[in-house]
Amino acid sequence: MAILEKKYMIDLEHVGSSNVLSNHGILSLLENIGCFHSNKVGLGINQIEQTNLTWVLLNWKVKVFKRVSYNSNVIVKTWARACSHFCTLRDFEIYDELGNLLCIASSKWVLIDIKSNSISRITDDILNLYDCEDKSVFNEKDISKIKQPVLDNLPNFTFKVLRRDIDVNEHMHNLYYLDYAYETLPETIYKLGEANEFEIMYKNAAKLGNTVCSFYKQENDEHFIVMKNEAGNNLHAIIKLRF
Repeated sequence: MAILEKKYMIDLEHVGSSNVLSNHGILSLLENIGCFHSNKVGLGINQIEQTNLTWVLLNWKVKVFKRVSYNSNVIVKTWARACSHFCTLRDFEIYDELGNLLCIASSKWVLIDIKSNSISRITDDILNLYDCEDKSVFNEKDISKIKQPVLDNLPNFTFKVLRRDIDVNEHMHNLYYLDYAYETLPETIYKLGEANEFEIMYKNAAKLGNTVCSFYKQENDEHFIVMKNEAGNNLHAIIKLRF
C-alpha cells in the first residue's frame, strides 16, 4: 500500500463561484485522502485516544495544471516520503477520468504527543506502517521555508477565530488560512481567480477567540499574505500565491 488512490466526485463544496475545482476544494481532497491513509494504518483521527498521537501540518506546496467542474470524477493518489525522525513528507497527484494530470502537491507533517504537547519522534516502525516511497512530485526533495516579506505597518484584514474554524486538534483548521488569505487580497488581485501555484507555511496555530491580523504584500509576480497575532509578535502563517 505504498501509493494509495481513491476516486472522488467533485461536489459543490469543492467548487467556487466559477464552478471549477477551487484551491480550497483541492486541499479538502488532499486532506481527506491523507487522513484516510493514516486511519488505515492505525495512526489516524479515530485512533488519537488510543495512541495519544496526532499529525500536525507544517507546509503545503501545490501546483495546478487544469481544473475540472462540478460533478466530475477525479482520482487522487498519495504516498508518504521519509524525511527525518522529526518530520515526514506526503505527496499527492490528482488525475481526471481520462488520466490527465490536474494537480501535484507536497506537504510536511510532524507527529505530536497530545499528552506532553510536544513533537514525537517518528520511529522506523511508524515509517514502515506507511511503506514510504522515494518519489517526489517536485524537483526539490523538501519544502523550502517561505521568507517573510517586509510588511507595512497596518494589516489589510483582521478576523477573529470562530468556533466553526476549529479542528480536532483545537486549532484553526488549516484550510481556513487559505480562505482568509483570499479575503486579504486587494480586489484587483482577488478578481484574477484561483492561484495556480501556492504555498502555505504554518508556524504557531491560531486558536478559538484569537484575533488574527493579516498583511498583504506583492513582490514581483508573487503575492504574500502574512498572518500574525494582534501584538505582532507571534507568526501564525505565511501564504504565497502565484496566478
